[in-house]
Amino acid sequence: MQETRALVDRPRYLDRIMPFVDTDVIKVLVGLRRSGKSDMLRLIQRRLVAEGCRAEQFISMNFEDYSLAKYHNPDKLHAYLMERINSIDGKPYVFLDEVQEVHGFEKVVNSLRATTNADVTITGSNSTLLSGELATYLGGRYVQFEVFPFGYAEFVEAKKRLGTDSSFQAFLTEGGMPFIVTGSWNEESRRTYLTDIYRSVVLRDVVRRHRIRDVALLERIVMFAMQNTGNMISANAIASYLKAERLDVSAQTVINYLEYCREAFLLERMNRTDLTGKQVLKTLQKYYVADHGLRGAIVGDGLAQIQGVLENIIAMEGLRRGYAVTVGAVNGKEVDFVFDKGERRRYVQVTYLIDSDKTAEREFGVFRDIPDNYPKTVVSMDPILRPRDGIEHRRIDEFLLAEDW
Repeated sequence: MQETRALVDRPRYLDRIMPFVDTDVIKVLVGLRRSGKSDMLRLIQRRLVAEGCRAEQFISMNFEDYSLAKYHNPDKLHAYLMERINSIDGKPYVFLDEVQEVHGFEKVVNSLRATTNADVTITGSNSTLLSGELATYLGGRYVQFEVFPFGYAEFVEAKKRLGTDSSFQAFLTEGGMPFIVTGSWNEESRRTYLTDIYRSVVLRDVVRRHRIRDVALLERIVMFAMQNTGNMISANAIASYLKAERLDVSAQTVINYLEYCREAFLLERMNRTDLTGKQVLKTLQKYYVADHGLRGAIVGDGLAQIQGVLENIIAMEGLRRGYAVTVGAVNGKEVDFVFDKGERRRYVQVTYLIDSDKTAEREFGVFRDIPDNYPKTVVSMDPILRPRDGIEHRRIDEFLLAEDW
């Protein structure tokens, strides 16, 4: 693999993060390993330099770097940071990458906030570790941002810089993991890299943290969730499936294992919302993978499950844009996605192709039962669009590139 790395601008994140810089608030960037958190720190630094800061004001540490292993001790880390901060002429900016590798990091971060004028930004790959311990020590004096792998717009920007294929078909195949997108890979090397990420998340972030003994069972549960991307599933259904495979497992264990994968940002869960009674329905959920390219590498079904892959892409794009994403339920029918942000809402149906009247009625007809006037959109890969009844029909690639939903 011949590597060509490019730092791709991610303005949607920067526009949300930068207002908190130079405030008495710790910035916490969380997300799947290798989803671009380290690059986000570099982008923040680049923005600060553009605004007049000097690179000499930055203190950057990545705790996955073995040469920094001695600073996994919080006392040594604190002493080192204090020495560096006190030597800086001007306001110090501290960037601590994958800080969950330091046991007791939250005490160090809280001390920096309380006793220095340093601006602190940290990243990590486990939501429970970062939110739970930080909440205890910082008492709300932090703000958290989840960093996702590239969406299609970022994929296009990166590929155009490299002069390589930026088509939606290429995005379907490669996914959005930044190191993949900004490099030149053959299929075998790409699969190897993505599989290594999966192993890192499962073995390091899930197995080690939760001391799971039956790793094979965990992987079977994760595989089931990935294979059923876009399908409604329940813990009981997974437990029944595994019992049919002669694996005795309780529904509670299934729930726990899926939750651990959510904490490590490997999976995202979408609950159902009753659109008439405004209630969250918890009996069935959908699970989506942080990156559809990662899913493809692990499941190995290519684009055979294209419907689920397209849903995965739209679900993650909604989260990337800061929406709360649920699945709608109305009169026994399913609306693929309900996107909510403040007072804004949009309903979206996702399908591969509208190739028959029956498919058209299924995708457009469900909207008739929704008792409000929020925007409603059907997205597909059809070359010819056929909106009806005031409902948008948009190509999925164009929809993903739209500036605003």
